[in-house]
Amino acid sequence: MESVRLTEYARLPRAYGRLHLMHSTVDVHGRVHWLLTERAPAPGPAGPYEALVVTADRGEVDETHLSAVTLYSPWLDALPDGGFVLAEARSKVDADHVQVFDALGRPSWTFRVGDAIEHLLTDTSGALWVGYFDEGVYGDDPLSHPGLRRWSSTGEPLWSFSPGPGPLDMSDCLALNVHGTTAWACPYMHHPLIEVRADGSVRVRTTRVSRVGGVAVDGGRVAFVDFDDVLTYGLITEHTVEPEPGAARLLRPDGRALARRNMVCRGPRIHVRERGRTDWSVFDMARGDR
Repeated sequence: MESVRLTEYARLPRAYGRLHLMHSTVDVHGRVHWLLTERAPAPGPAGPYEALVVTADRGEVDETHLSAVTLYSPWLDALPDGGFVLAEARSKVDADHVQVFDALGRPSWTFRVGDAIEHLLTDTSGALWVGYFDEGVYGDDPLSHPGLRRWSSTGEPLWSFSPGPGPLDMSDCLALNVHGTTAWACPYMHHPLIEVRADGSVRVRTTRVSRVGGVAVDGGRVAFVDFDDVLTYGLITEHTVEPEPGAARLLRPDGRALARRNMVCRGPRIHVRERGRTDWSVFDMARGDR
C-alpha cells in the first residue's frame, strides 16, 4: 500500500511546555488553539479556576486568559468575535456543561447541548455543530438523541438531524467536518456522507466505506480516513460517493506509523494530533497530497 506523510502544521511554543494541556483544536479559519492550566483540575465538579488559551496563527502567537472556568475536562473551540466555547463531553440533564467566554476571557453564557459529545466544531457564523456518540443517541438525554445538532453560541437550538428511510440514520457521529457554515458528517452504521448547510437543507449520499474516523472534502472529491489510518478517496455525485482506485496509509511527518490520535476536519484538511502530544500535523487534499 502506498503511504502519505502528514505535513507539520503547528507546535505549542516551548515557553508553555510546563503547563498542563487540557484540550487543543483547529478552528474554522485554520488557527490552532491550546487550552492550558497550571495543573489538572481535581476529579469531580470543578471549582472556578483560571485557564489560558494559546493561539497560533501564521506564525503569530496570542494569549487569552479565561477566568472562572468550572468544567473539569472541557473541549475547546473559538468563536468569530474572539471569544471561546468550552464544553464537557459528558453531562447530567440538570447541569449546564457549556461555557462561553468573550474576547477578554470573561464568562458570558452557560447552557446545555446534551450528553456524550463526540465532536464540537464552530463555524464562521459562530454556531456550534455537535456530534454525539452512541451513549448519547440511545441514552437518557433527549438533547443528544438526534446524533448531530447545530446550536447558537448562546445555547439556542438551530437544527437537528432527523432519521429517514434507508441509509439515513445516526447511531454514532463517527466523523464531522465543518467548513464555512456547512457540515459534512459520516455516521454509523451505513456510513452515508451527509451534507448539511446553514439553512438546514440536507443532502445524503451513499458510500462504500466503513469504520470512518475522519473526512475531508475538496469540491467534488472526498477523502475518508478509517480507524487504521488508511485513506480512501471518492468522487461526489448527486446521490452517491463513487470510490476512486487506490488507497494510502497516513503516516507521521517523519514516516513512522501514527499512535492513537485526535482529528479535526476542516474542508479539504484533516488535522491530526497524537494523544499526549501538543503538535499538530495536516493532510490537505487541496494541496494535492494524493
